[in-house]
Amino acid sequence: MNIPFLGRLRKKRGPARGVAVYEADGAAPDPQGIAALLSECELLRSHAERAGVRLDDTAASLEALDQLLPRWRDDEETLSWLGNDAGLYLGTVLVRTVPGAAWRLWPNGQPVVRLASGREFDVVTAGHEWAASGVPELSQLYGEVAEA
Repeated sequence: MNIPFLGRLRKKRGPARGVAVYEADGAAPDPQGIAALLSECELLRSHAERAGVRLDDTAASLEALDQLLPRWRDDEETLSWLGNDAGLYLGTVLVRTVPGAAWRLWPNGQPVVRLASGREFDVVTAGHEWAASGVPELSQLYGEVAEA
């Protein structure tokens, strides 16, 4: 998922262990602003609300999402948007509940979750897989990533 309004990404070498740091238009990124933007997930929140599921940024809400009837699979456009939102919501839950987890943007603009171990998890791809087939479940992914 490319997020063009975050600006052109420019690669810069970080001081510690050659870790690549990406900044939007040369300015220091605003982690809280990026996290708030990525956590909106309007379409997913709308679908969940209509089904009586409250998305409160917890692992339990991921379990509730896994139980939704996948009526969106008949609409290709909705499927794509919902997949993005599901991945971003999974990332939001990880960032808010797993110590040391943080959002990171790849050079192409793809948001991923970076764990304290340095491992990066492509939540958007996982969200698309969940929206398309339901496998793996969001709660299962959360459990696997949170354990790492």
